[in-house]
Amino acid sequence: MLRRVSQRASSIVAAVWKMSGCLSQRDARESGKIAHYDGSSMQDDMMRNVQDSVQEQFGPVAAAYVTSAVHAGGPDLDAMVAAGNLQGTERVLDVATGAGHTAIAFASQAAEVTAFDLTEAMLTTAQKLATEQGVTNIAFVAGDAEALPFLDASFDIVTCRYAAHHFPHPAQAAKEWARVLRPGGRLLLVDIVSPDDPTSDTVLNTAEILRDPSHVRDHTIGQWFTMLEDADLAVTDAGRFPLRLDFANWTTRMRTPEAAAAQIRTLFANAPASVQESLHLEPDGTFTCPVALLVGERAE
Repeated sequence: MLRRVSQRASSIVAAVWKMSGCLSQRDARESGKIAHYDGSSMQDDMMRNVQDSVQEQFGPVAAAYVTSAVHAGGPDLDAMVAAGNLQGTERVLDVATGAGHTAIAFASQAAEVTAFDLTEAMLTTAQKLATEQGVTNIAFVAGDAEALPFLDASFDIVTCRYAAHHFPHPAQAAKEWARVLRPGGRLLLVDIVSPDDPTSDTVLNTAEILRDPSHVRDHTIGQWFTMLEDADLAVTDAGRFPLRLDFANWTTRMRTPEAAAAQIRTLFANAPASVQESLHLEPDGTFTCPVALLVGERAE
């Protein structure tokens, strides 16, 4: 059962809601319901189009992300949890939680986690996975990552993993992450980053869009530093993790049409030698791209 909610301040760990009978984060966690924030009045046409595309793409494939090895674990997730330096008292917000793997990983060491996602099918999948694993300290909230329905300084840690490349306005998302962090709080961002070489950047992002029309952009490290610093976060490059993407698994997980998959293979086959080297392209279309862990700290 989904409950649609709007803005009203309730508590330091509550969402900002407006209608009577709505669910706070604590209520959502204890009742097992998904709280829903409708921020459509603040969305422009571009944002709505991208968000509609995200929901159309990810709703039908939510279950596939439960078993996706890329999302379920790996050295980047281990490094992310370690960078959180959790003491067991933290309130954590996992933005664009997807199937919930990151939220669940942090829940084992934090006081409470809010798993936040635009796509309700993903949240339902994440909630089921948490239940199966016996995790009880996660609340599930649906809404827009660029207009978070939470009070200022509500969280000790904000996480976002393999998702920010879907945000139409990532600089706005960064400001929202900073806003909801308490002074001294920490952002932990993991995502594929685009090579600095413009040709490799173009090929990678073109392939991503052909595979998944809801993709917006893999940003470069420099672009992320600029966006996070503009949000008044002190940024550290905390690690790089080569990610090998098996072409068949990569396209099957997103149900990429064969015609689009063929276009990607052609794009890769005809890419300049510098791009083939940069992306470690293999004959079947499998490639390797860099993933970065960026840590942003809000000033005390």
